[in-house]
Amino acid sequence: MGKAAYDTMGRGYAPIRRPDPRLAAAIEAALGDSTSAANVGAGAGSYEPTDRLVVAVEPSAVMLTQRPPPAGPAVQGVAERLPFRTGGVDGAMTVISVHHWTDLGAGLAEMVRVARRRVVVVTIDTEVVAGHWMVQDYAPEILDLHVSAFPTVADLCRLLPGASVTAWPVPADCTDGFLAALWSRPEAHLDPAVRAASSAWHQLPEPVVDRIVRDLAGDLATGRWDDRHGHLRGAPALDVGVRIVTTALA
Repeated sequence: MGKAAYDTMGRGYAPIRRPDPRLAAAIEAALGDSTSAANVGAGAGSYEPTDRLVVAVEPSAVMLTQRPPPAGPAVQGVAERLPFRTGGVDGAMTVISVHHWTDLGAGLAEMVRVARRRVVVVTIDTEVVAGHWMVQDYAPEILDLHVSAFPTVADLCRLLPGASVTAWPVPADCTDGFLAALWSRPEAHLDPAVRAASSAWHQLPEPVVDRIVRDLAGDLATGRWDDRHGHLRGAPALDVGVRIVTTALA
């Protein structure tokens, strides 16, 4: 197996990308009565339900080493070739990973193949991300990256017939520090460790990152950011495009 992207990007990932219990509960609800599940593109094991058997599949050895001790079994592998027999688990889940797959159709077909009851895909709707202040005021390049990488929700529904789509507004105190989740905490983006835990920052040229950080730091220092977006600091939650796509197979 070739070197996985997160062998580089995944260093220091787990302390920043701590699973939010509210999103975890939404994923568990989407899995329904599945008593076993495959977690595809599992990363460091975030959002794996603890009340059922979960087997993780992750291409990056670096990410696998960051799985907490209580986590269930894990294998190194890719979405397009899942190491399970047909109908080998009740459910198959993946959390914000489809944009890293090499073949979306093949990966989703594999999830449908191995799951008996449910397929759950947590993704980002780039149409909503387009309105995020980070994209509009500082980093339009991030939208370009997301549009080129993330499938549309319509594409996911086309490949998963009968799927339902649920929006999950991100709480202001979300413990999972992915880029769009920091919508009310702009200062967090100035921290290199926080940026290192989101793949978009790794994909931008260094001069572009330097410009974004410099401009944001300047606007925070002068109060310009708060003049424009300070109302967000008091909001309890915001829809930043997180979507839970669920297909019932039986």
